[in-house]
Amino acid sequence: MVVVVVCLASRISAPVFDWRLAAAAFAGLDWIWIGVALVPVAASYYVRALRWAVFLKPLKPHPSIRNLLAATVVGFTAITLFGRAGEFVRPYLIALKEKVPFPSQLAAWLLERIFDLLMALLFFAFAMMRITATGVHVGPRIAWALAAGGRFVAASSVGLLVLLFAMRHFADPVRRYLTHLIRFWPERHFARAEKLLVAWVQGVESIRSDAALLAIFLYSVLEWTLIALSYWCLARSFTAVLHFSIVDVLIFVGFISFGSAVQIPGIGGGLQVVAVAVLTELFRIRLEPATSFAMLIWVLSFVVVVPFGLTIAVREGLDWRSLRRMGHAEQ
Repeated sequence: MVVVVVCLASRISAPVFDWRLAAAAFAGLDWIWIGVALVPVAASYYVRALRWAVFLKPLKPHPSIRNLLAATVVGFTAITLFGRAGEFVRPYLIALKEKVPFPSQLAAWLLERIFDLLMALLFFAFAMMRITATGVHVGPRIAWALAAGGRFVAASSVGLLVLLFAMRHFADPVRRYLTHLIRFWPERHFARAEKLLVAWVQGVESIRSDAALLAIFLYSVLEWTLIALSYWCLARSFTAVLHFSIVDVLIFVGFISFGSAVQIPGIGGGLQVVAVAVLTELFRIRLEPATSFAMLIWVLSFVVVVPFGLTIAVREGLDWRSLRRMGHAEQ
């Protein structure tokens, strides 16, 4: 979030926006490369479904990949439409379709967030090391973000690894301790709380297996590789403005990986802000084409899935009101 704040501050003194230059950037797009970029984006949703299947294995050894993929697409549609409240739609739908306890899927959702954040930290660390090693001149805002980001990466990595270790080895002892702690509750409330705690522990069972832990990590690497590949394809569609190498794309992904954490319903948010700031401050791209590229990234990352998610939701007997109620209720 440090980088997001820096990016917001960097735009205060921005020059007058030239809409003609922004339109010219869109007019010069290579639509073939944009079409190619959709392939790794679609594949990333499938990889997410495969990763969630690993989370489900302790409860359901052979989950339906079709159900998981449908829930993933609908879930990301809900995030785009309703912001972070939509995050809870996916675990709810998976629990409903696969007939497993909802708290177990909340635990799976938390594990997914942890692995995604670890990958984001790795990309960000690579970006910082690469910039430092090449001696690229950066502005004071980016320099400050690098210094603060280095401390954030170190602290967050340690914290996430400690959390994973604790969830892997101490989930069941914590469950037993909490169960003992609430035994004085009325029988009806105690039984429900015990059931929720058991379901939560079942949700983290997948990371107790070394093979499952490795599979989750490899799926996470593959997912983020596909994301980077889609951004590289988008950069190729902007060849009149951008001349990104693979390393440049990895640096770019490293910086904006945290921006997607800020999601305003129907609008987006942090991802576009960070992308614009990095393109203008680090890669010296003019504000107008940088903004056009950032908006295209947001469309590719979030908006393009919406028609497919709504179509699947309609087939499942859902509408946007029920999805919104589902997200807010589970939150």
